[in-house]
Amino acid sequence: MSGLAATLFPNGWVPYLLGGILVGLGTAVIYLFTGITAGASTFLESTLSYVSDLPRFNRPSYLASRDWRVVFTAGIVLGALGYTLTLGDGLWTTEVDSWRLLGGGILVGIGTRLGKGCTSGHGICGVGSRSPTSLVNVATFLLVAIGTAQLVAAVGVTP
Repeated sequence: MSGLAATLFPNGWVPYLLGGILVGLGTAVIYLFTGITAGASTFLESTLSYVSDLPRFNRPSYLASRDWRVVFTAGIVLGALGYTLTLGDGLWTTEVDSWRLLGGGILVGIGTRLGKGCTSGHGICGVGSRSPTSLVNVATFLLVAIGTAQLVAAVGVTP
């Protein structure tokens, strides 16, 4: 593998290809069997319908899909945990301070609400179905992420 390819794909390209195939296949299977787009950001709102009477959390689409969404999200978490415990490098592999991770998570949550969806919903399902809104959102996600990374690197912020 050449120098650039080794930099872009430090573990080789096969794991990335297999991951992409599995994500695409999983998305297609979920849609074919449920008719529901597999975006993860609706999980919180649909789950809150279990404990809240607010109309926002009790939309018919949420009530119809909340059980499935709990299973979907549990699968994401348990799959990551299973990988970490069997093939991964341990439970905690970052040097980023906890407060920065928390702050980043909050900002991602705000962006998800503003963008009316997350990178999985827009990036995988929306772009795959050629949704104009998703195409604009994904371009915005990328531009903001690249700009933020460049700015952070320029001012010398480290983990």
